[in-house]
Amino acid sequence: MPEGKKTYYINISDGEIQSVSTASPWNFKIEANDEEITALREIFDQSHSTGWQNFMRAHVPYVQYHYDRENDALDRQLIQTYEMIHKLGDEEARNHIESMGILPEK
Repeated sequence: MPEGKKTYYINISDGEIQSVSTASPWNFKIEANDEEITALREIFDQSHSTGWQNFMRAHVPYVQYHYDRENDALDRQLIQTYEMIHKLGDEEARNHIESMGILPEK
Protein backbone atom coordinates (compact mmCIF):
# COMPACT_ATOMS: atom_id res chain seq x y z
CA MET A 1 0.00 0.00 0.00
CA PRO A 2 1.39 3.47 -0.87
CA GLU A 3 2.75 5.43 2.06
CA GLY A 4 0.18 7.54 3.91
CA LYS A 5 -2.76 5.65 2.43
CA LYS A 6 -5.30 3.66 4.37
CA THR A 7 -7.98 1.21 3.29
CA TYR A 8 -11.57 2.48 3.28
CA TYR A 9 -14.88 0.86 2.39
CA ILE A 10 -17.43 2.99 0.53
CA ASN A 11 -21.21 2.68 0.53
CA ILE A 12 -22.40 4.82 -2.39
CA SER A 13 -26.12 4.91 -1.59
CA ASP A 14 -25.60 6.04 2.02
CA GLY A 15 -22.51 8.14 1.34
CA GLU A 16 -20.65 6.24 4.04
CA ILE A 17 -16.88 5.94 4.34
CA GLN A 18 -15.79 3.25 6.79
CA SER A 19 -12.33 2.06 7.81
CA VAL A 20 -13.64 -1.37 8.85
CA SER A 21 -15.19 -3.72 6.30
CA THR A 22 -17.60 -5.27 8.81
CA ALA A 23 -19.04 -1.97 10.15
CA SER A 24 -21.78 -1.81 7.50
CA PRO A 25 -22.46 -2.96 3.94
CA TRP A 26 -20.11 -1.48 1.36
CA ASN A 27 -19.78 -1.29 -2.45
CA PHE A 28 -16.16 -0.37 -3.09
CA LYS A 29 -12.77 -0.80 -1.44
CA ILE A 30 -10.31 2.07 -1.92
CA GLU A 31 -6.87 3.17 -0.75
CA ALA A 32 -6.73 6.88 0.11
CA ASN A 33 -4.82 9.43 2.13
CA ASP A 34 -6.47 11.95 4.45
CA GLU A 35 -6.73 14.62 1.75
CA GLU A 36 -8.40 12.25 -0.72
CA ILE A 37 -10.90 11.05 1.89
CA THR A 38 -11.74 14.65 2.77
CA ALA A 39 -12.39 15.40 -0.92
CA LEU A 40 -14.63 12.32 -1.24
CA ARG A 41 -16.51 13.29 1.94
CA GLU A 42 -17.11 16.78 0.47
CA ILE A 43 -18.62 15.25 -2.69
CA PHE A 44 -20.89 13.04 -0.57
CA ASP A 45 -21.93 16.07 1.52
CA GLN A 46 -22.75 18.07 -1.63
CA SER A 47 -24.75 15.16 -3.01
CA HIS A 48 -26.71 14.89 0.24
CA SER A 49 -27.49 18.61 0.13
CA THR A 50 -28.57 18.46 -3.53
CA GLY A 51 -30.61 15.34 -2.78
CA TRP A 52 -32.56 17.22 -0.11
CA GLN A 53 -33.19 20.08 -2.56
CA ASN A 54 -34.58 17.55 -5.02
CA PHE A 55 -36.70 15.93 -2.33
CA MET A 56 -38.23 19.29 -1.40
CA ARG A 57 -38.96 20.05 -5.06
CA ALA A 58 -40.38 16.59 -5.83
CA HIS A 59 -43.93 17.93 -5.73
CA VAL A 60 -43.39 20.29 -8.68
CA PRO A 61 -44.45 17.98 -11.51
CA TYR A 62 -44.19 20.51 -14.34
CA VAL A 63 -40.37 20.74 -14.22
CA GLN A 64 -39.01 18.10 -16.57
CA TYR A 65 -35.91 16.19 -15.47
CA HIS A 66 -33.69 17.44 -18.30
CA TYR A 67 -34.54 21.09 -17.49
CA ASP A 68 -33.82 20.72 -13.79
CA ARG A 69 -30.54 22.27 -12.57
CA GLU A 70 -30.65 20.33 -9.28
CA ASN A 71 -30.76 17.05 -11.21
CA ASP A 72 -27.84 18.24 -13.35
CA ALA A 73 -25.86 19.00 -10.17
CA LEU A 74 -26.69 15.59 -8.71
CA ASP A 75 -25.62 13.88 -11.95
CA ARG A 76 -22.28 15.76 -11.92
CA GLN A 77 -21.71 14.86 -8.27
CA LEU A 78 -22.46 11.21 -8.96
CA ILE A 79 -19.94 11.17 -11.81
CA GLN A 80 -17.37 12.93 -9.58
CA THR A 81 -17.92 10.26 -6.94
CA TYR A 82 -17.39 7.40 -9.40
CA GLU A 83 -14.34 9.12 -10.94
CA MET A 84 -12.74 9.43 -7.53
CA ILE A 85 -13.55 5.85 -6.53
CA HIS A 86 -12.21 4.66 -9.90
CA LYS A 87 -8.97 6.53 -9.25
CA LEU A 88 -8.56 5.24 -5.67
CA GLY A 89 -10.28 1.86 -5.90
CA ASP A 90 -8.89 -1.61 -6.07
CA GLU A 91 -8.97 -3.55 -9.34
CA GLU A 92 -12.46 -4.91 -8.65
CA ALA A 93 -13.81 -1.39 -8.03
CA ARG A 94 -12.20 -0.02 -11.21
CA ASN A 95 -13.50 -2.91 -13.33
CA HIS A 96 -17.02 -2.55 -11.96
CA ILE A 97 -17.13 1.21 -12.57
CA GLU A 98 -15.75 0.78 -16.09
CA SER A 99 -18.44 -1.83 -16.80
CA MET A 100 -21.12 0.69 -15.78
CA GLY A 101 -20.14 3.07 -18.58
CA ILE A 102 -20.80 6.09 -16.35
CA LEU A 103 -17.42 7.81 -16.72
CA PRO A 104 -16.90 10.32 -19.52
CA GLU A 105 -14.57 9.30 -22.33
CA LYS A 106 -11.07 10.76 -21.98
